[in-house]
Amino acid sequence: MPRTDAPSDTSSEASTEPLSAESLNESVHDRRRLRQWLAGEARADGIARRDLLRLLAAAGLATTASTGFASAALAAPGGTETAPGIVKPLPEAWFTNRGTNAETRFEALAGTGHHTPTDRFFVRNHTSTPVLDAHTWTLTVWGDGLAKGRAAEFGLDDLKRLPATTRSAFVECAGNGRSFFTTQQGQTASGTAWTLGAIGVARWRGVRLGEVLRRAGLRRDAVDVLPRGLDPDYVTADGTNLGRVRRPLPLSKALDDVLLAYEMNGEPLPPDHGAPVRVLVPSWVGIASIKWVGDIEVSAQPLYSPWNTDFYRLFGDAYPADGSAPLTRQTLKSAFELPWNASLDATADHRLTGRAWSGAGGVARVDVSTDGGATWRRARLHDAPRRADWVRWSADWRPAAPGEYTLLARATDTTGRTQPETTVHNTQGYLFDAVVRHPVRAV
Repeated sequence: MPRTDAPSDTSSEASTEPLSAESLNESVHDRRRLRQWLAGEARADGIARRDLLRLLAAAGLATTASTGFASAALAAPGGTETAPGIVKPLPEAWFTNRGTNAETRFEALAGTGHHTPTDRFFVRNHTSTPVLDAHTWTLTVWGDGLAKGRAAEFGLDDLKRLPATTRSAFVECAGNGRSFFTTQQGQTASGTAWTLGAIGVARWRGVRLGEVLRRAGLRRDAVDVLPRGLDPDYVTADGTNLGRVRRPLPLSKALDDVLLAYEMNGEPLPPDHGAPVRVLVPSWVGIASIKWVGDIEVSAQPLYSPWNTDFYRLFGDAYPADGSAPLTRQTLKSAFELPWNASLDATADHRLTGRAWSGAGGVARVDVSTDGGATWRRARLHDAPRRADWVRWSADWRPAAPGEYTLLARATDTTGRTQPETTVHNTQGYLFDAVVRHPVRAV
């Protein structure tokens, strides 16, 4: 059971008291946190405010993010290789090597089933993958959002003794699709030039974060939860040490559907995907799903870190000078399971396949065009629409003649939202959701 430095019975300040309606309202909380950050009233976590303001200005000019958070794509020779700081092999047929990151080739998912095989799951690292001993690993839950004087420590066996939850959900980098700002819209965006493969869906198993917080002694006035990873400190190109990767969650989300996951597709988490335990925040941008979690601060006041102030907000001409609110839910996308510029037999019938997903709801419909958008027809869906998950789809096509074609897939989710023709630009290239123009050749 969890080890604490206070008696196990809860005090009047612990989770036996009802939480305020405001603390459970995500939108109210986010608006309040943004106001407090802009007014200088939120508490920094180990970062001097002058550094944050300087980095914020840099982010608006797209400098820090371009040098610190992304490496240029590396040429991937044939066969199997690795990338700096990544443990698992990266076969060229499955991955595009992007420096310290690895992007899944969508064509490598064809025929693999609903869940992304773990060995083909993309890797997004801010620094490098730590290899941790599951037997000695502990999670510390602490902060002034817990009953006075309390802190709790959980080992992996402690978590496994708690009620387990299994769910299918995607993890997707906020910058997935970033390259299309440039290639389709002619706009500059800093960061790793992902196409659409910075996403994977797995069957995750773990314990609800809310269960752990309540056992730790959650106070009724707690508002923020800040998981922190055990990967090495992140240092910007100018030498500013931002510490370990961490990003606050509003309590409303933490108590909703967030997991502390210790299994992926029926097996213990592998190192590159957060072993021994990671946070899984369904539907939200991937930075919220902190890997290799080592401690969680529970706070009675809004928190911020560089990962929800300087990074993972929207900056640009269409947004306020200080940026948008911190990013939360992912957007809507669809992709073909085909190589870019694939050559297809012009005399044969083809079954085009792909996947579509949304952070706001399940995908209810996918329409496909094989003539650059002049005409559209409805694709067949092969999975039920589910929030935080994707659907597989297919459509039959026979080219009319040899030549160049542009394929398009356009998803609509259960909220009624449909992918647009273009995405409003932001300097760091987040949340690209426009219909992607996929070139093929019939020969």
